[in-house]
Amino acid sequence: MYAWSLSLSFALSCALVNAHAETDSRSLPDTWYQSETHPAHALFRRQSSGSFPAVGSAEWKAGFPQTADTGSVPKAWTDALNAAVAAGKIPNVPVSSQPNGPSTTPVYQDQDASKQPICSASAHCRLPGQIWDAPSGVVGISFDDGPLAASDELYSFLQQNNVPSTHFFIGTNILQFPNEFTTAFSTLKSDIAVHTWTHPYMTTLSNAQVVAQLGWTMQLIYISTGGRLARYWRPPYGDTDARVDAIASAVFGLTTVIWNQDTSDWSLGTTGGTTQDAIDAKFTQWLSGSKSPGLIILEHELRSATVQAFKDNFPKYAQYGWDLESVARINGASYQNAQSSSGSLTYEGSVAGA
Repeated sequence: MYAWSLSLSFALSCALVNAHAETDSRSLPDTWYQSETHPAHALFRRQSSGSFPAVGSAEWKAGFPQTADTGSVPKAWTDALNAAVAAGKIPNVPVSSQPNGPSTTPVYQDQDASKQPICSASAHCRLPGQIWDAPSGVVGISFDDGPLAASDELYSFLQQNNVPSTHFFIGTNILQFPNEFTTAFSTLKSDIAVHTWTHPYMTTLSNAQVVAQLGWTMQLIYISTGGRLARYWRPPYGDTDARVDAIASAVFGLTTVIWNQDTSDWSLGTTGGTTQDAIDAKFTQWLSGSKSPGLIILEHELRSATVQAFKDNFPKYAQYGWDLESVARINGASYQNAQSSSGSLTYEGSVAGA
């Protein structure tokens, strides 16, 4: 049993801060998190609501698993999943497999992943409500896989250049790098989003495992930001389908964000990976081309090389006349794909990377 759960009161100490006072004294964007009336708040509020442990403290870390252990999730999350299944909100899509190895694109035996009922983003199928594109003339700025040691260099550059950004954080990385998380949230006032707890291929997981991956990350963000409920998530490797998306939406109220261009910067310095010259050429091609649709470019705050790739190409945004906006602030009906649940699915784009 973990040190705290949603069904038990949390033992508070002098390290606690008052969430309401923090909210009143801060000027933060209000778009990356849900309104206070969103029903998913009930999944994360503790009985002793209103106060949270100091980020980085022992009490803050207590209760979180090192892996997304489905046996440890709060009953409220399991109940919400079961209710969504009973209501017919979760499609009966099979769990995918990776017969060619653990780092390969998941497949569905004898089924076309690019079509319903599966509609896998890895197979370039776009589901209603997902975000793949930015508005015309806009680049949606975001970074995956933080916070990490290299994040400090990135955050300093973003602050110096007043760049709005969304950070898709891995839950276990937040636990390991609380100071970097605090810089992103408190100093930069960046937008915070979910990138799962341990960065797995999500379509290979059971329903309960999907809930654990998303729920633990949301819980940690919730207690680290004064009770803010994240609205957006990005699947590692772009690996999601109709089942996983439905769980994210029906249980937690999350909107899925993918991308329409991929730097492959994660592979810098690896055997057979991309090069700085190749990334530079991609940026020039993308930014000098059509401004419709706008761009959501997959980039990472993994290490110094990936941060440098962003810094080196940053002047091109102004050179080619693009506006910059945080990915979490571009959500609108004019550029989402098929807003209604009855909207048609489209096949386009390319998904790769992590």
